[in-house]
Amino acid sequence: MSGRSRAAVLLAAVVTFGAALVPSAHAAHAPSVHAAPKAPRTAVLDGGRLQQTRARLGHDPRLQRALRDLTTRADTWLDQGPWTVVDKPRPAPGGDVHEYLSQAPYWWPTTTPTADNPWGCPYVQRDGQRNPEVDSGTDRQDAEKVFDSTYDLALAWYYTGRRAYAEKAGQILRTWFLDPATRMNPDLDHAQFIPCKYDGRAIGIIDFSQSYTSVLDAQAILAAGAPGWSAGDRTAMGKWNADFLDWLKNSDFGKQEGAAANNHGTFYDMQLAALAYATGDTALARRTVLDARAKRIDPQIAADGGQPQELARTRSWHYSTFDLVAYTRLAAIGRHVGVNLWSYQGPDGQSLFKAVDYLLPAATGAAAWSHPELEFHRYAATDVVHAAADAGDAAAEGAVAKLETPPGGDLWALRPAAEQLDSIAG
Repeated sequence: MSGRSRAAVLLAAVVTFGAALVPSAHAAHAPSVHAAPKAPRTAVLDGGRLQQTRARLGHDPRLQRALRDLTTRADTWLDQGPWTVVDKPRPAPGGDVHEYLSQAPYWWPTTTPTADNPWGCPYVQRDGQRNPEVDSGTDRQDAEKVFDSTYDLALAWYYTGRRAYAEKAGQILRTWFLDPATRMNPDLDHAQFIPCKYDGRAIGIIDFSQSYTSVLDAQAILAAGAPGWSAGDRTAMGKWNADFLDWLKNSDFGKQEGAAANNHGTFYDMQLAALAYATGDTALARRTVLDARAKRIDPQIAADGGQPQELARTRSWHYSTFDLVAYTRLAAIGRHVGVNLWSYQGPDGQSLFKAVDYLLPAATGAAAWSHPELEFHRYAATDVVHAAADAGDAAAEGAVAKLETPPGGDLWALRPAAEQLDSIAG
C-alpha cells in the first residue's frame, strides 16, 4: 500500500531526473526541478520513504518501470469524473440526496419484480455470490472510483510534478466531499441497505474502511505542495474527516462495526486509527493499534497463521488476503505512533508474520490453496507479502521474486501500502 534522503541527494537526483527517467515519449511525466515536494504526513504510507524514492527515480530502472505503470493508471483518470453522491437514480431512504447509499452485495431477490413489488422481495443471502444490481443505482462504484483515482493521481503528481494530475485529484475530492451542491454527508447511515429489509447496516462501513485510507494519504500528498489544492481545501477536508471520525466513534453503526470479530473489525480499527492520525488525535491512533493486539490478532489468527473466520468463507483466499490488507495498513499506521505491530506475538504464538507465511505456498505457486475459493487469484497476496518482507520476515523476503504481478503492474516500490488487489466485483 524507511529512511530519509539528505537534501543534497534529493536536489541532485531531481536535477538529473528529466534526462534519466524514461524515454522521450514520457518526458511530460518528468518532475519539476523547481518545486520538489516535501515529505507528506501520510497516515499509511511513509512520507519520508516516498521522498527518498522520488530522489532515486532518475537512476533506478525498476522504479522507472513502476512509474510508467503508475502514470498509465493516472492518465486514464484524467478524462473521467468527477463523481458525486447526488446523481444516483434514487436517493437513500429518507430522501436526502447527499447521503451515501450502497446495497448489500450478497443478497438476492426471491421473486420477479412487479409493479407492486419492484424489488422482488424478500431478499435472501448467498455468501460470496455478488448480485449485479448492487452496481447500478447506488454510490458504491463511484465511491471506489473516487478512492482509486485520487490515490493514483496524487502519487503520480508527487513523482512527476505534472500539474494536471494534482488538479484533477483536487477536483474529484472537492466534488465528492466539499462542494455544497454535490458533497457527501460525513456518515454511512445508508450503506449496504437491503431492499424491503434494512435502510442501512453497520457492516456497510467497510465500503469506506477498505479504501478510505488511500484518500487520506492522497490528501496528505496533495498538501505537500500540489497546485490546485488550497489551504481552504485542506481545512475543509480536515473538517469533513473530523466529522466522519466523530460519526465512526459515536454512532450505533460505528460501535457495532467496532465490535465485529472478523475482517470488518480489523478494517474498522484501521480506518479509526488512520482518521485519528490524520486529524491530529495521535493518542487515539496509538491506542487503537495497541488494542488490536489482544482484540484482533489473538482471537482472529490461529497458532499456525490461519485466519479461521476467513477460511470458513466461500472465498477464503480472498478474505484471508483482504483481512491482511487491513492488518498490514494498521501496522503501517502504528509505525507513525511508535507501535511495532509486526513484532507482537499472541499467547499461542500467533502473529502477522505467521498469517502472511500461511499464504506463501499458494502465493508463490508452490502449492494449491486447500480451502474453499470461488475465484482464486494468486496475485491477491502480492502486496501483503511485500509488506511482511519489508517488515523483516525472511520467508516473505524469499518469496517476493516468485509472486505474481497484479493487473496494472507491481507498484509496491512507489506506494508501499497493501491494496486489495483482487476486486470483490470480479
